[in-house]
Amino acid sequence: MAVLTASKRVLHADLEGDSVRAASGSMVSYTGKVDFKSAGMGATGGFRAALKRGVGGESLSLMTCAGVGRVYLAQDAMDVTVVELTNDRLMIESEHILAVTDGLQLDVQFAGLRGMHTGQGLATTSVTGTGQCAIISEGPLIALAVTPGQPLVVDPDAYVAGTGQTQMTLVSGVSWRSMVGEDGGEPYSLRFEGQGIVYIQPAER
Repeated sequence: MAVLTASKRVLHADLEGDSVRAASGSMVSYTGKVDFKSAGMGATGGFRAALKRGVGGESLSLMTCAGVGRVYLAQDAMDVTVVELTNDRLMIESEHILAVTDGLQLDVQFAGLRGMHTGQGLATTSVTGTGQCAIISEGPLIALAVTPGQPLVVDPDAYVAGTGQTQMTLVSGVSWRSMVGEDGGEPYSLRFEGQGIVYIQPAER
């Protein structure tokens, strides 16, 4: 089974006759005998899933890396974090996916109000199953716990991904941007309740 290991801003994908799917163009080097081919939109469901993604404004182009050897993956010198999933679901902004192992399925989920207000489209990517997902972020990825009775509020531009049984709602109110006069519209935040983990980056889009 392929193994993903983060080394600062580079991902090592070790292959033993298997494959991983990675962001198109993210390969910076490799050793051994590895073949690369386009994996298209990268989602399960074929044309139907691609149509949903196109309507939602989400863009995710993946390539398949298959064979025996080590593939070095990186993108825009961003930090890399590997998240382990065991029969779980990770909701992630597509632009933050660097690679996934074969045990994981990708599909499109509509993000509703959050997508419309952030301008990132109406859809996000659902990663489900058992395996590893490599996430890229502007600065070290920060994992924040969401527990019952203790909701978590984050800036939508810092949000990267989330896992577990959480519910997300859009909250209007004063933000630091409006306080310093940089907010071009109604200030809002994302509020998470339930049980799980929310991943954010220490930078904003």
